[in-house]
Amino acid sequence: MLNLKIITNFIGVVLILNGLFMMLGIPFSLYYGDNDIIVLLACGVGISLIGFILVLLTRKHEKEISKREGYIVVSVTWVIMALFGAIPFVVHGAIPSYTDAFFETMSGFTTTGASILNDIESLPHGLLFWRSMTQWLGGMGVIVLSIAILPMLGIGGMQLFVAEVPGPTKDKIHPRVRETAKRLWGIYVLFTIVEVFLLLLGGMNLFDSVNHALTTMATGGFSTKQSSIAAYDSPFIHYVMIVFMFIAGTNFTLHYHLLHRNFSAVKKNDEFKFYLKLIGTVVTIVIIGLLLADYAGIEKTFRDALFQVVSIITTTGYVTSDYELWGPFFQVLFFLLLFTGGSAGSTGGGIKMVRHYLLIKNSMMELKRLIHPRAVIPVRLNKSTVPSDIISNVLAFFLFYIFIFLLGTLIMSLIGMDFISALGASATSIGNVGPGIGTVGPTMNFANVPDIGKWILTFLMLLGRLELFTVLVIFSSAFWKK
Repeated sequence: MLNLKIITNFIGVVLILNGLFMMLGIPFSLYYGDNDIIVLLACGVGISLIGFILVLLTRKHEKEISKREGYIVVSVTWVIMALFGAIPFVVHGAIPSYTDAFFETMSGFTTTGASILNDIESLPHGLLFWRSMTQWLGGMGVIVLSIAILPMLGIGGMQLFVAEVPGPTKDKIHPRVRETAKRLWGIYVLFTIVEVFLLLLGGMNLFDSVNHALTTMATGGFSTKQSSIAAYDSPFIHYVMIVFMFIAGTNFTLHYHLLHRNFSAVKKNDEFKFYLKLIGTVVTIVIIGLLLADYAGIEKTFRDALFQVVSIITTTGYVTSDYELWGPFFQVLFFLLLFTGGSAGSTGGGIKMVRHYLLIKNSMMELKRLIHPRAVIPVRLNKSTVPSDIISNVLAFFLFYIFIFLLGTLIMSLIGMDFISALGASATSIGNVGPGIGTVGPTMNFANVPDIGKWILTFLMLLGRLELFTVLVIFSSAFWKK
C-alpha cells in the first residue's frame, strides 16, 4: 500500500521551496524597474501557500518512505516543479503559450538548456533570474536540497537520494545521507559564488554574472543573451566559463576530496582520467581540423575548440561559435558528443563518463576472454572489481538509451521535423545538452517545433535527467504489484 500522505507532504514541501526561490528575482525587478514584480510575488506566495496547505493536511504521516515511494516522489516532483514553475511566464505574458512555458521550465529544471525564446533580452530581469534559478535548483537536485535542509524524512531519505542521484556508483562523503547532501550543496554554492566574482572581474555586470554562474554550475546553459556566450567578446570570460563547466562536469565527491587535500583520491579515479583524456583527444582533433581550414588565429582556434567541446561533453550547451558552420565532419563529431555526458555525481547529464569507461573496459575484457576462455578476467574500476550486476545495468542502460533516442527521432520525424533536426532534437533532449543539429542547432532554438513535439521532448528531458530507470520503472507492471 502506497503511503500517499508522505508523497503529498513532500510535494508540498517542494512547492513551498519553489515559491520562495521564485520570489528571489524580485530585487532584480525592483532595481531595473521591470513590470514583473507583482507576478513573481503573487505566483511565489500562491504556490508556497498551496504547498503549505498540502503539508498541513498531511502533517501526520509515517516518517519511513519506501524505495517505491521514493521513485514516485522524485519523478512526480520534477513534473510538479515544472508545471508550477511555468506559471509566472504565462501570467506575465513573456511566454503566452503554456506549452512553451512548460517546455522552457522543464528544460530549466532538467538543466537541458533548450529554449523556445527568440528575444531573450526582452524578458524582464526577475523572470530571467527565475529561468536561471530553475537550472541551478535542478543541477544539484531539488530533492537533495530538501534532504539537506529538512530532516523530516528520517532514515527513509536514502531512498530519495538514490532515486535522485542515480548511476553505476553511489559515492557518499558521509555515512548520513543528509550530511552528504549538505556537503554537496555547500560545494555547489561555493563554486557558484567564486564564479560570480571571476565573471565580475572579467567585466560582466552583476546580473549577468549571477545568472551565468547559476547556469554554468548547473551545466544548464541558459544565458541572458540570445547569442549565448558569443555575446561576450572576452577571452577571460570564455576561459573562466570553460574552467567552471569542467568543474561542474566532474564528480562533486572529487571536489570534496580536493578541498580536503586528499589528492590521491583524484589521481586514482579512473572516470576522471577518462574524462580528461576524452576532452583532450577531441579538443586536439578539433584544433587540427580548424587550423587546416584556416578558421582563425591559434589562440582563437584553441579557445573556441576547447569551449565548444567542454560545453557539449559536460552537457552545458553554451555557444561561442556555430560548430555547424565548421563543416560536415564537425557536425557529425559534435552530434556524437551529445551521447557522452559528464561524470557520475556531477551536475552534467548524458550517459555519463563512467558508463562509457565500463562499456569500453568490458568490451576489451570480452576480447581477452575469447583468447583465454578459462581465465577469470574481471572489469576493474579504481582498482576494485566491478560486480557483474553493475555491468549488466550499464549494458541495459545503453540499450534503453539508444532505443528511446531512436524512438524519439522516429516520432519527431513523423510530426513533421526533417530527419537531421529530429536526430538532433531527440539526442540533445535525452542527453540534457541543449543545442543539437539542424534546425535546433547551436544558433537556433525549439520555437518552431510543433506543440506535441515539445511535450515529447520534455518527457525525454525528464528521462535523461533522472537517467531513464527512475522514470521507466514507474511504467512497469511489476512496480505496482504488492
